[in-house]
Amino acid sequence: MPSYTVTVATGSQWFAGTDDYIYLSLVGSAGCSEKHLLDKPFYNDFERGAVDSYDVTVDEELGDIQLVKIEKPKLACDDQIHILKQHRRKELETRQKQYRWMEWNPGFPLSIDAKCHKDLPRDIQFDSEKGVDFVLNYSKAMENLFINRFMHMFQSSWSDFADFEKIFVKISNTISERVMNHWQEDLMFGYQFLNGCNPVLIQRCKKLPEKLPVTTEMVECSLERQLTLEQEVEQGNIFIVDFDLLDGIDANKTDPCTLQFLAAPICLLYKNLANKIVPIAIQLNQVPGDENPIFLPSDAKYDWLLAKIWVRSSDFHIHQTITHLLRTHLVSEVFGIAMYRHLPAVHPIFKLLVAHVRFTIAINTKAREQLICEYGLFDKANATGGGGHVQMVQRAMQDLTYISLCFPEAIKARGMDSTEDIPYYFYRDDGLLVWEAIKTFTAEVVGIYYKSDQMVVEDQELQDFVKDVYVYGMRGKKTSGFPKSIKTREKLSEYLTVVIFTASAQHAAVNFGQYDWCSWIPNAPPTMRAPPPTAKGVVTIEQIVDTLPDRGRSCWHLGAVWALSQFQENELFLGMYPEEHFIEKPVKEAIAQFRKNLDTIVSMIAERNKNKKLPYYYLSPDRIPNSVAI
Repeated sequence: MPSYTVTVATGSQWFAGTDDYIYLSLVGSAGCSEKHLLDKPFYNDFERGAVDSYDVTVDEELGDIQLVKIEKPKLACDDQIHILKQHRRKELETRQKQYRWMEWNPGFPLSIDAKCHKDLPRDIQFDSEKGVDFVLNYSKAMENLFINRFMHMFQSSWSDFADFEKIFVKISNTISERVMNHWQEDLMFGYQFLNGCNPVLIQRCKKLPEKLPVTTEMVECSLERQLTLEQEVEQGNIFIVDFDLLDGIDANKTDPCTLQFLAAPICLLYKNLANKIVPIAIQLNQVPGDENPIFLPSDAKYDWLLAKIWVRSSDFHIHQTITHLLRTHLVSEVFGIAMYRHLPAVHPIFKLLVAHVRFTIAINTKAREQLICEYGLFDKANATGGGGHVQMVQRAMQDLTYISLCFPEAIKARGMDSTEDIPYYFYRDDGLLVWEAIKTFTAEVVGIYYKSDQMVVEDQELQDFVKDVYVYGMRGKKTSGFPKSIKTREKLSEYLTVVIFTASAQHAAVNFGQYDWCSWIPNAPPTMRAPPPTAKGVVTIEQIVDTLPDRGRSCWHLGAVWALSQFQENELFLGMYPEEHFIEKPVKEAIAQFRKNLDTIVSMIAERNKNKKLPYYYLSPDRIPNSVAI
C-alpha cells in the first residue's frame, strides 16, 4: 500500500499549538484518502514551534498530491459552545497559575511572581535573554562609546566642563550636540520642560505658593510686560515645577567613599514676549529660610548655573523613577498580567492588546533582577539608588490616578492645553494627535464586537480583567480613580486607549530621548557630590565640577542612557500587527485605516520639523514601538 510522510509545522507565535484531535486527508489526481488521525503514542503533538513528521498509509495510489487537508472534528452547535466555554475556562485556570501577582516592594503596583527571566512563562520570555542583559548592554554601550577606560574611575573628578567632552560622542547635527553647546542658556533650560525627556511636570501657576516667597522686586528684571509678578500670574504667564516628591528621600549611601546628595527644588518659569519659557527663580529646598535662598538670573553667573544644575538633576530623578519606571513600565505590566489572567486568546480584547504588552513583563522582570534591585546597576551612578528610588515610587503611588493616564485630561489638569498661549509644546500637540488616532481605532474595534453597552456589561471575562487591574495593580485604592468595572462602549474605548497609549506613545516620549537630553552630564547629572549651596556669592566653577558626578559614575550614566535609547532588533511600531490575531474583515479594515491615520501624523510631524534646530520626533508614530520592551 502506498505510504506518505507528512511534516506538520506548528506556528511559533504566542498560544500556537493545540491539544485537540487533528485529522489529515490527502487529495491526489487519482483519488482521495480517508481521514487519518495524526497522533504519536506517548508524545505531545502540535506544541508551539514544533515540527513533526507522520507516516500516512493509504489503500490505493492517489496520483500526484494536489491538496493536504488538516481539520479538527466538527461538533453539534450546542456541543461546540459547551466545549469552547470549557476550553476558555481551562485556558484561564492554567494562565492564572502561571501569571501570579507578587508584591516586589510594599506600596508598589503588584508585579509578576518571578524571581528571574527564566522563571517566566515561555510565551512571554525574550527570544534571547542575552539581548536584554542590562550588565552586558551597559558594558557594550560604554565600549561602543569608547568610554570604558573611565568606567572604574570613581571619586575622580573632571577638571572642567570641557573635560566632559572626553566621554561625549559627537554626532553631527544631533540634539545631544546642541544640548552640549547651549545647556547653560535659560532658553534651553526652559525648553526642556516642554519637549525634553520629562515634559510632564510643568504646570501653569495659578497662585504663588507660600513656601516660595518670591517678590516682584526679585524678578522684575526678567518680566517683560511691565506688570507685577502677581499680575503676570493672573494673566497666565507664570509656570511652576515643584520637586516636592524628593523632599526627605534618602540619598545613595552604597559607596562609603562618595557622599551623594539630593534636593527638592521649586522652579518658577516665565513666558516671555516671544512665547518662550525661561526660568526666573529657583529655591533648592522646600522650606524657605536664610540658608535656602531664592536664586535668580540676576545673581552671579555660577550661583545661577549651579541652581539650574540642581533642578536638572532633580528632574532626572523624577523622570527615571516616576515618569518612566512607574508610569509606563510598571503600569503596563499591570495591564499585561491582568490581560493574561482573564482574557483567553480568542477574546477580541486580548487580540487587540497582546501586541502592546509584548516583552513588557520580561523587561520589567529583568530590571528587578539586575537594575533596580538591591546592589543593582541603578545603585552605581544614581543619587536615588540604594533605596531612594523605592521610597519615590511608594510616594508617587498616591498621585497615580486613572485620569492622569488619560493624555488630554492630564494636559488640561496642568493648565497646559492652550495652543495659543503655549505654542511650542510639541509633546502636547503630537500626543493629542496620537491619542485621538488610537481612540478612534479602539472605538471602531469595540463597535465591531460590542453592539450595545449591555454586551460590555455582560462580558464577564472583560469585567474580571478590569477588576484585576484595580484590585492588584492599583491595590484597591478608591482614590486612584481606576474603574472596578466598565459599563459602556465609550468607557471601554477610553480604557483601551489608556492601555495602548501608555505602553506605546507615552513610553516612547519619555524613553527614547534619553541619550539626546541626558548624555551631556552637566545637563542631567545622575548624582551630586556636594549639598546644595546655602548662600549666594560663594559658588565657583571648581565647586560646580566637584559637585557633578565623577568620571566613573558619568560613564555608567552615559552607557545607561545610550542603551535605553536604542530600539530593539525587529522593533514593531505603532499600528503594526504582523501576527494577525484578527481574521475578521471589518477589523482588518479598521487596522488599515489606523495605519493611514498614523501615516498622516508622521507626515505632519516631519513637515513641522523641517529646518528646526531642535526637531521633536519622539511621538512620530514611525518611532513609537508598540510596547514597553526596553
